[in-house]
This record gives sequence, structure tokens and C-alpha cells, in this order.
Amino acid sequence: MSERSVVILGSTGSIGTQAIDVVRRNPDRFRVVGLSAGGRDVATVAQQARDLRVETVAVADPAAGDPLRAALDGTGVEVVAGPGASTDLAGRGADVVLNGITGSVGLGPTLAALRAGSTLALANKESLVVGGALVHAARVRPDQIVPVDSEHSAIAQALRGGARDEVRRIVLTASGGPFRGWSLDDVKAVTATQALAHPTWSMGPVVTVNSATLMNKGLELIEAHLLFGVPVEDITVVVHPQSVVHSMVEFVDGSTIAQASPPDMRLPIALGLSWPDRVPLVAPPCDWTTATAWTFEPLDEEVFGAVRLARHAVAASPTHPAVYNAANEECVDAFLAGRIGFLDIVSTVERVLAEHDGTDPDDLSLDAVLIAERWARSRAHEVLAQR
Repeated sequence: MSERSVVILGSTGSIGTQAIDVVRRNPDRFRVVGLSAGGRDVATVAQQARDLRVETVAVADPAAGDPLRAALDGTGVEVVAGPGASTDLAGRGADVVLNGITGSVGLGPTLAALRAGSTLALANKESLVVGGALVHAARVRPDQIVPVDSEHSAIAQALRGGARDEVRRIVLTASGGPFRGWSLDDVKAVTATQALAHPTWSMGPVVTVNSATLMNKGLELIEAHLLFGVPVEDITVVVHPQSVVHSMVEFVDGSTIAQASPPDMRLPIALGLSWPDRVPLVAPPCDWTTATAWTFEPLDEEVFGAVRLARHAVAASPTHPAVYNAANEECVDAFLAGRIGFLDIVSTVERVLAEHDGTDPDDLSLDAVLIAERWARSRAHEVLAQR
């Protein structure tokens, strides 16, 4: 595999820092030409830029521009600052753009990377969930999006085992989060500290809370539907606490192909950067010399209703998934700030979804998506204020 130029969006976050680790271990395969970050941690992004000898750094916070330029004085690194900085950087035509930004703010960079012809290593599931048809329309080739979520990376790998018309269903695995097996009464008093204590993965606070509510699995269901063209009714969610089998594809003949590895995000990140090739020695494999057991159990949709809501959002209209995501982001912020309870997150999203009128597919545009998002955030605030 020849050397690939790489842009990493969200370089100071969990996905970004692990991507940098993969790059550092494989300097003959990848060359980072650009980094983007929010701008809250100028020192870290400046150090990353120096270490990797990048050409450009983008920060979303305009106030971080001058301190970052000062920190990089004499290096020749270009600094771009402002709300559109990541989108600017994503559209510059690198071989691969890794979108590790959290939230629907990642939609602009996703569209820019696709339109520029870059391979998009997509860890920002929200941009696909929110943008849907817009993201597909921006592609200049059909294989341009490579999923970085461990579940969708597993599905992409399993799909190599058969033709698309041979797929019967997709099986998404979920760890079940820290509250697996809890009743509705048990989860009523859950605190943010408890929700942030994920039993398997180390992630940012928003994704970790989403994993506790299983809202993340709802987003992943929508993402799988959009990425692989499988109807939502043919996507099953199964709880797998060990998080070793990352997802499965069941074929029409009754065969199921699963991808298994110890939980380590560097593996799907490396695949996202190098697809369709594999990078040697990225992460430790399963240890087959030690006795172990993997368990699978059905999802309790009475306690964790987020997946059910995701199915409804897909069926309702092209903008309902954007409303689903935007309302949830506002609720998670309120929960982490201690303003609402754990169960209020999903119940508020459900109410906002029910009140959304939706958009006809023929009228779908970026403006329509952004209007739906703004309405969802505003309406979520109103509902939360009444609690």
C-alpha cells in the first residue's frame, strides 16, 4: 500500500488520539497533513501538529486562533479558525479524512470530504444519521465511506463473505452499558457519574451517556440502514456484554459471519485509514489458549426504548432522524449538568419526535435538515424546562 495523506478531524478526542497512535506506528503508510479540534486544548493540538509536522491545523473556536498561531510560531503550520474551519480542512482533497468529531456539527466536514473525492473514514455517525440522503448524494464514488464505528466496521468486514442480495439481516451487538439487567425502577435514580462508568469502552462523555441509554445503538441502527441499504426491520440488536463480537451478518442460507476481536478502537480506525487493506499488528487478537465464554441476550426495549424510537424515526420522514439526534444531544447536555434525570433523556426525545411534522423526501435539502435540527433543539429545551 502506498503512503496515504490523512486529515484527522477531532484530533484531541478519543478517536483522534488513537488514530494518531496508529499513524505513529505506521509512518511508511500514513502522513498526517491536517488536524482539527474544537480549540479548548490549544497546547495539545499544537504539540500534535509539531510532532506530526502537519501542514494545517483548524480550530472551531475563533478565540483559539491567535494562541494557536503563537504556539506554532516558526513551524510554518497554517492555522484556520472559526466555525467552518474543519469543513475547510476536510475539503482540501487528502487521500483520507477521518471524521472523529462528536455530534451533528460533523455534517459539514463529512459533505466537504466526500465532494473533494477523499475517502471518508467515518466515526461521526451523527452526520450520516442527520444528513442521510444528502451524504449519499455527495459521494463521487460508491465505496467512498468507510465506517469506523466498531459495529459497522465489523459489518463491512463480514459483508466480504457474500453478495449484498444474499444478506438476510444484520445483527448489531450492544454491550448493554452499565445498566444492563436493571429495571425501570433501578434506573430512575441513575447519576451522571454512574452513566459515565462504561464497563467496556473508554469514550467521550456524550458517547458514553448515549451508550448507557442505548441511544447510541439507535443511532448505529440508523447508520447501518443508511450505510448498507438494509431495511431497519432487518436489523436486530443483541446484547453481548463481553464486546468481543462487534456485529454479525446473517445470510439467506442460514450462515452467520461475525467479526471478533478484543475491544480496541485502533483496529476499526486502522481499517478506516487503510481500507480495503489491513495494517499488521494494530491490536492484540483474541487469546484462544484461555477458556472463555461469550453470551448473547435480547434487548430489553421496555427499559431501553431508544432503539424502538430509532426505527420510528427512519419510518417517519427524512428529517426525523435529525430530530432524534438533535433532541438527544440537548438532553444529554442537560443530564450531565444535573438538570434532568436519566429516564428524562429518552422520554423527551420521544415527545419531540412525536411533535415533528417531518419533511417530504422530494423537499429534502441541507436547509430543511438544519431547520429541523434547530426546531428539535428549541423544542427539547422547552420540554425540559417543564420538568
